[in-house]
Amino acid sequence: MAEIKVPTIAGAGTRLSIGRWFKRVGDPVTVHEPLVEIDTDNVTHEIRTPVTGLLSKILVKDGGTVEPGTVVGTIDRAAKLAAIPAGASPANRRRSSHCCSYIQQRGGRPSR
Repeated sequence: MAEIKVPTIAGAGTRLSIGRWFKRVGDPVTVHEPLVEIDTDNVTHEIRTPVTGLLSKILVKDGGTVEPGTVVGTIDRAAKLAAIPAGASPANRRRSSHCCSYIQQRGGRPSR
């Protein structure tokens, strides 16, 4: 598991809050992808994904108050990412994953 930590933001002090998460738990993420917004009194800062994997936990929800160094979420690096387009919704990922599993159980291959 890789931790997602709030960085020290120059001039921001210690009054930080989670603006919004760009991904949901279970979504695939790739290294350096924008993941969460951190709001300060002066600026909004994006935390980018440190590794490729699946977002496994969100520990601080939108609007939550944080300090530099706080772990706000985790990414499972060992999770196997399905070959699904990055913009696919969670429902489409589940549907696509189920379809491929069914075809493989039947001994066939997905058509291209």
